[in-house]
Amino acid sequence: MRVSPELFDVEPLNWRSRLDASVEVMKELSRFSDPQEMSAVFIRRMAQLFPFDRQLTVSRRGLSFPRYRVMQFNHRREFAAAKADPQPRPVHEGGLLADLVYSEQPQLIAELNLRPGDPAEPYLAGQRSVVALPYFEQGTTQNVVVLSHEEPDAFPREQMADLVLFSNLFGRTTQSLVLSRAVREAYEAVDSELRTLADIQKSLLPLGTPRLPGLDVAVHYQTAKRVGGDYYDFFPLSEDRLGVLVADASGHGAPAAVLMAIAHSITHAKPEPFEGPRELLTRLNSHLSGRYTQQSGSFMTAFAAVLDLHHGTLTYASAGHHPPRLRRAVDATLVSLNRSQRLPLGVKADESYPEQTLPLNPGDCLVIFTDGVIETGNPSGEMFGTDRIDAALSQYPVTAERLIERILTDLSRFSAGLPVADDRTLLVLRRE
Repeated sequence: MRVSPELFDVEPLNWRSRLDASVEVMKELSRFSDPQEMSAVFIRRMAQLFPFDRQLTVSRRGLSFPRYRVMQFNHRREFAAAKADPQPRPVHEGGLLADLVYSEQPQLIAELNLRPGDPAEPYLAGQRSVVALPYFEQGTTQNVVVLSHEEPDAFPREQMADLVLFSNLFGRTTQSLVLSRAVREAYEAVDSELRTLADIQKSLLPLGTPRLPGLDVAVHYQTAKRVGGDYYDFFPLSEDRLGVLVADASGHGAPAAVLMAIAHSITHAKPEPFEGPRELLTRLNSHLSGRYTQQSGSFMTAFAAVLDLHHGTLTYASAGHHPPRLRRAVDATLVSLNRSQRLPLGVKADESYPEQTLPLNPGDCLVIFTDGVIETGNPSGEMFGTDRIDAALSQYPVTAERLIERILTDLSRFSAGLPVADDRTLLVLRRE
């Protein structure tokens, strides 16, 4: 469809023609997401509104007067999208195009007379009239679109104001598309790196759950982003002793994942097994505080325990972690393991982590979790809390896996589809 030349005619009787033409142009432009294709369409449409013979895009970006570059040059019948060229355009100096791109104002030349040797000659030789439309960025001109015609006085003066406005709106649109594409490409690059980092992080976690006679173990691990700061690990200490660690690094995403990886490295740096939770947390805290967390202000909560199935005991220590819940099989009482709380790891280098020992009888069930579970919110602003974990424990499912399924089902119903805001680790150990 040929756009009506009355688009910029401000006479009241032509408002319908102007509106129809504007709608038609906007419809066509909206079909493109590539800035260069949009530019080709825009130039073609402008040629219908203002017949011209040549079009140039002149840029002063990164240069100073009187230097400039010609970024694009089209003849009347060459409206193909400009191809990206990795080579920088040559820099010209002085002459008419320098005056136009540095003037900061629209320019209309009804009768063009180029001086001999003007750098604009290869582009404007034989042209008689010129209009220059500046594109403004942050209040200054960085680019100018120059239209020319073989006839003198070819561009109506009364339509200049609307033409400047229309071309600048288009310029802002294409710039937004360029920025949007750059952001999308940057996001895709970062996301690709994070996917690789997520694979590496998963490799740091146990491949499965330990198999000790008389112990039922299940675990659920979920990061809020590609990577996260939750960390859990198992340490077989003997045929009937198992070490367990659940930790939660401060923050989210990649920074927390890095701290999680450091903790894993420290934990596995010593070849011989640790004696108990006190030794494990003290070692972690000393290394994190001494080298990794003091400048960044990062820290990590952690709960470490040793389950001794031969003697029927549970020995634990806590570094600022949410107290796990222990359900007794004999009388169905619930115990909060909160009697050995100390500062999180990475806060104070000489912090001590005393141990507590409790009986672990057949049928007793221990639930360890990170704050991403109990601090999950619902649309009303409530938190999931430990009461709902206690409610699931009171049902006393047959297996550790069934208990995790029950808690996760309750968690999903409670959050009502809200996105996961924090990493979640849920670990259940049940003495059979």
